[in-house]
Amino acid sequence: METHVESARSSLDGATAGLSVRLLGPLTVIRDGATVQLPASRKLRALFAYLALAPHAVGRSRLCELLWDVPNDPRGELRWCLSKLRGVLDEPDHRRIETSGDTIALHLKGVSVDAIDIASAAAGGIETLDLERLKALSGLLVGDFLDGLEIDRSPHFNSWLVAQRRRFSSWHAAILEHLVSKLPADADETLAHLEKWVELAPFDGRAHLTLLTRLAQRGQIGECEEHLASAAQLFASEDLDFGPVREAWQTIRSERPAATLWARPALLPAASPASIVLPDTAASEKASLAVMPFVEEAAISGVCGGPSRGGLADGLTHDIITRLAKLRDFFVIARGSVFALAEKNIAPEDAGRRLNVDYVTTGTVRSQGGRVVVAVELVEVRTARIIWAETFERKPDDIFAVLDDIGNSIVSSISTEIEVVERNRAMLKAPNSLNAWEAYHRGLWHMYRFTRTENEQARHFFGMALKLDPTFARAYAGLSFTHWQNAFQRWGDRDQESARAFEAAGQSLLVDDHNPAAHWAMGRALWLRGEQDGSLIELERAVDLSPNFALGHYALSFVHSQSGDPNAAIGSSDHSRHLSPFDPLLFGMLGARAMAHVRLGQFDEAAEWALKAAARPNAHAIILAIAAHCLALAGRLDEARTFAAAIRKTLPNYCADDFIGTFRFEPDASALFRQGAKRIGLG
Repeated sequence: METHVESARSSLDGATAGLSVRLLGPLTVIRDGATVQLPASRKLRALFAYLALAPHAVGRSRLCELLWDVPNDPRGELRWCLSKLRGVLDEPDHRRIETSGDTIALHLKGVSVDAIDIASAAAGGIETLDLERLKALSGLLVGDFLDGLEIDRSPHFNSWLVAQRRRFSSWHAAILEHLVSKLPADADETLAHLEKWVELAPFDGRAHLTLLTRLAQRGQIGECEEHLASAAQLFASEDLDFGPVREAWQTIRSERPAATLWARPALLPAASPASIVLPDTAASEKASLAVMPFVEEAAISGVCGGPSRGGLADGLTHDIITRLAKLRDFFVIARGSVFALAEKNIAPEDAGRRLNVDYVTTGTVRSQGGRVVVAVELVEVRTARIIWAETFERKPDDIFAVLDDIGNSIVSSISTEIEVVERNRAMLKAPNSLNAWEAYHRGLWHMYRFTRTENEQARHFFGMALKLDPTFARAYAGLSFTHWQNAFQRWGDRDQESARAFEAAGQSLLVDDHNPAAHWAMGRALWLRGEQDGSLIELERAVDLSPNFALGHYALSFVHSQSGDPNAAIGSSDHSRHLSPFDPLLFGMLGARAMAHVRLGQFDEAAEWALKAAARPNAHAIILAIAAHCLALAGRLDEARTFAAAIRKTLPNYCADDFIGTFRFEPDASALFRQGAKRIGLG
């Protein structure tokens, strides 16, 4: 271990000319290989570190609030600190501290900063790093962030400092986990890294089982039993259930030496509070999420005047957990478990490892300048990577309506971001190594390409998922979608594909009648069969089960846009886009609104929305046809003919009958679209 530390430090310390900074351990600045003597001021050091990690310029008032407990002249003290920092950092031809107006920025281009190196690697994905890079990063993590630097009567800075230390500790654990997975089991350094991982994450069952497995592979069964006993005492001291770890160890021992942790994920439920019911095998294959209780940083005027627990933040957390569970996309840890951990002041990253979940969501609620501000982060636990972060600001005219709207956005964003990560991860795996969950997401990746060939690939992977897990409701819904596309796009016999879409949707409902995707699939299948009333009933059921199910609202817009209520179609289109503004089916949401405007006689509006639909990168020929017809009705004939020519490059005989036959318009709407088609030669 020391060899890697020295190797990593030698490059940072600057055997060659240049400036380098250590923020891990005591703050140290090194120029041309020599340590620079810093002023003794703790606030100067704190200011330096804060500016070094700030993603953009910081206002002077924010810095004064952060570091000074209302002295006589906080701005004067800030100016003194900046002047001293310039003496340390500036070079004759390069000023690193820039003041612009009322903001301050620190420019560290060309400077080696250990903390920034770690943060950049985490942002890019620790799981993507090779062995040598992991070793180098591990060598940088030799102490706490800003070790020994706390500031009296500076609660804002100390809160930031604690959060940074938690984050770097979590990154350290993630680096060690991936480093150990790449090292030979019998390497001496492997055990050193494992022991450090256990030290950093003492309640992470995966860390303990990895250590036990590697010791067992080396024949050190006595050491395994000693570690097992001490770990069991540690878990008991925190009222944590050690049973899953003990049971997994018994399996590993019985199959020694072949058993390896990495080949046996199903055996490794992490230790969790006794109140948690561990998911069964089928559920554990899904992605899992813990929504930690949001923190109410300040009482919102006129609404809540008490402590952070039991207020609006807790209500928002409970609402988000409930809505995510209703989506039935992934396994969501129950409210009682996450609140129990929060009451023990367990950091979110640590909680995620204790719960053995894939993702953790955290957030804060505060009032600021007459507005409600909710900040949220979604973190991938095993890599400590932030995969989504957002800040929502609203005027608290109706605080509960505001939090409901913010909750909608948070739930939809979390669902979308996790789906994207899971799809991309599944694409990197060999097809014959996929489990049901991964095969399903591989199918989604192909499904959203919207070509005949990719649609067939999607059908194949959904079928694979169902062979592996015949109770997978969403895989049946995905299979129904592929048959629906075959019918809608005329890639197969419409009647046969419609029947297959209906059959797969029915299987989805049989498996899980409470899954919104199952009712969504059935609603679309009934639309193909011309059963509009039944279609609307199923789609309404989908959004009743999960009001945050964006595709359900889009499907309602789609059906209403043709022969239902066009105003309802517009409302559902807007709501689906609000819930999922970057959805792969965004072109359909926009196209449905365009068709609704045509039925209302609003041709100019229809043309604008149709153009937005056609501009989406995955828009297919039917979306281009919507644009051509809407532009023609709006009198924008040159633009309409351009789209008509683009369609006929791939479909030479395309005409109004094909367009109208694709949908189920009322007679008046059909007449309008035929009128537009005649204007551009598609009649």
